[in-house]
Amino acid sequence: MTKPDVAIAIVTYKSADLTIDCLRSIEKERGASSLNIVVIVVDNASGDGPPIAQAIDDHGWSPWVKLVVAPRNGGFAYGNNLAIREASRLGPPRYCHLLNPDTILRAGAIDRLVAFLDAHPAVGIAGGSFENLDGSDWPIAFRFPTLLSEIEARMQFGPATRVLRPWVVARQMSAVSQPIDWVPGASMMVRWQVFEAVGGFDENYFLYFEETDFSYRAKRKGFATWYVPESRVMHIAGQSTKVTERNAKPKRLPAYWFESRRRFFAGTYGLPYAMVTDVMALLAHGVGSLKRLALGQKESAIPFFASDFLKYSIIWPSNRRLAPGEGAATGLALERHEHSRNS
Repeated sequence: MTKPDVAIAIVTYKSADLTIDCLRSIEKERGASSLNIVVIVVDNASGDGPPIAQAIDDHGWSPWVKLVVAPRNGGFAYGNNLAIREASRLGPPRYCHLLNPDTILRAGAIDRLVAFLDAHPAVGIAGGSFENLDGSDWPIAFRFPTLLSEIEARMQFGPATRVLRPWVVARQMSAVSQPIDWVPGASMMVRWQVFEAVGGFDENYFLYFEETDFSYRAKRKGFATWYVPESRVMHIAGQSTKVTERNAKPKRLPAYWFESRRRFFAGTYGLPYAMVTDVMALLAHGVGSLKRLALGQKESAIPFFASDFLKYSIIWPSNRRLAPGEGAATGLALERHEHSRNS
């Protein structure tokens, strides 16, 4: 592979068929683009490697698709860091594009993000709009979670939601490019200089909040994030974990969701803020539960949420030990140091 313009990182876990379909859509994008686009597929120790390798051989994709089989399932951040390291060896590229295996690129999705970033050098991260499997729009991007957003999310009470609307995490986007706090890692293009400035993804996040944390650290280094709706991707959502399936009945959240949330709040805002947020969120959840009970909306509640939230809360001293992170695990900083020392 020659030095690419864009390296697409796909982390798969028991999603081989979806990954192959995604690669087919990338093949079409490459054929219509003047960009040098390569793909790094990371199988997170799920057994997806053999069928994907066979598809690469069968379709003649080996000149532009590299398969990396991870030695363990270290999570989304871990898998993407493996891809970022591999991309670094290839050039590195101008841009790295995170793409979920359960996505299909619509025409021009990559070119439009590259064109936007080329025209806006102060922007470090860009993501596009999504559509559901049935073709309906899902034009959502996100604000950073805060104490106020947690109160709104846990309470889900009309008057409170209206007052707290400016802090609601999920934001309905209009059909124009605009700045936003963070975009989903399902389709997220990152300028390579962002990795050089902040490192990669914090591998202490197994799943969830890793792209939120990464975008927050990028913002602290002066890199803005923008929503670019002209780039469009079909996203099925929730195919590996089944937690984020759209329009599905709420499911019990896994332990790693609570652990990731705890890490984000404590690591981003500090221990006192995180503790106050948890207390207020629990109180708000109580109010929301009473509202749902009064309105007969019990089935809309996340099962066991209160007990699980309390179990993993930062209010307990045993939950306050946070491992150091901030992306050092990519090895990018180490590789730069070794290069400068040996040159």
